[in-house]
Amino acid sequence: MTRGSFDIHLQGLHQEILRMGSIVEKQIYQCIEALVHQDETLANKIIKDDDLVDNLQKEIEDKCIKLIATQQPLALDLRSIFTTTKIVTDLERMADHAVDIAKITLRLKNEKYIKQLIDIPKMADIVKEMIKNSIDAYVSGNVQKAYDTCKMDDKIDAIYKQVFSELLTIMAGDSTTINQVTQFLFICKFLERVADHATNICEWTIYLVTGEQKDLNE
Repeated sequence: MTRGSFDIHLQGLHQEILRMGSIVEKQIYQCIEALVHQDETLANKIIKDDDLVDNLQKEIEDKCIKLIATQQPLALDLRSIFTTTKIVTDLERMADHAVDIAKITLRLKNEKYIKQLIDIPKMADIVKEMIKNSIDAYVSGNVQKAYDTCKMDDKIDAIYKQVFSELLTIMAGDSTTINQVTQFLFICKFLERVADHATNICEWTIYLVTGEQKDLNE
């Protein structure tokens, strides 16, 4: 394999990650839509479509292995391939959390919600932006964008604390709300974890470009 051919294969991996990121972003959007509208059909679709993400992860990892096997990559090339495998793992876990939220939607499909869902969709909007920006930062090798995206996690943490406090107050005043409160807290935690995985992608981007390993999940 020539250098030019190798670069083309690396660019192909970038395109695959863009595609995978787009699917995951859509999964996050749809799982919240299903939750808000108690849409059982959409929730089941999200669960079913998880195979798309799993299969794409395997395909990308296989391509990475073949690239290493068919050419002796330079140090930076190895870093790029290694980073790719880490990023697809984070994306796959994000999709798993979308499925987790879809399953909660199915559990609550026949219940009247204890409150209008405002903050959870707000969290999801920030998370979707973090996913998009983290992938863009990776593909463009933009370290500053990676750092800026990580800072968005502070907004997620702030909303999470606010919702946590509000839901506990509701539960304390009415014990019949315990099940729903618990499920909504799980959803907030899943969204927080998705934001953490987006931050991981930013960390891998910084590592790819600078060779420095940063821990920005604080």
